[in-house]
Amino acid sequence: MRAETTRRQIVQAADALFYQNGFEHTSFADIAAAVQLSRGNFYYHFKSKDEILDAVIALRLENTARMLEDWAAETANPADRIRSFIDILLMNRAKIMRFGCPVGTLCNELAKLEHVAQGRANSIFTLFRTWLARQFTELGHKAQADHLAMHVLMHSQGVATLANAFRDEAFIRREVAQINAWLDGLAKPKIRKASR
Repeated sequence: MRAETTRRQIVQAADALFYQNGFEHTSFADIAAAVQLSRGNFYYHFKSKDEILDAVIALRLENTARMLEDWAAETANPADRIRSFIDILLMNRAKIMRFGCPVGTLCNELAKLEHVAQGRANSIFTLFRTWLARQFTELGHKAQADHLAMHVLMHSQGVATLANAFRDEAFIRREVAQINAWLDGLAKPKIRKASR
């Protein structure tokens, strides 16, 4: 049990450091220092930084899946579920302004490095995309569900990137209000015209 707890602490510390400093600029020594482990003890749990990266991606996938399940359990209204995703920008605005989006920054960095784990990191976006498309389908937009899901993902990534560049909280609030207003329009029931 102790080894599993230590391993989880290492992965959580690496997750935070990869987000704050980037994968490439985080060393074994940085992670070992964060969990107060000697290098020897550290190597007992992980032999390479790529092994840690795989564990970090698995943790993020696990946390994301749990978050999506929680949102689904909280409300039967698909528009409110989508709003939960959009509102992440507000809930995490301080971190986003400082470090960007944790998923987007990792995917971008791994793409630049042409890292073998890029596809696995991208699967976090795929998880969001599939879940959002399901919500839009439930909202009555089955034919455009994937397109709408990608629009929401694109918007959130654009906001996160510009919020990180300009450190402008008012910008985040405006954009979140705007995408929520757009969602309100999609969520309104369509009124059918009476046939003549």
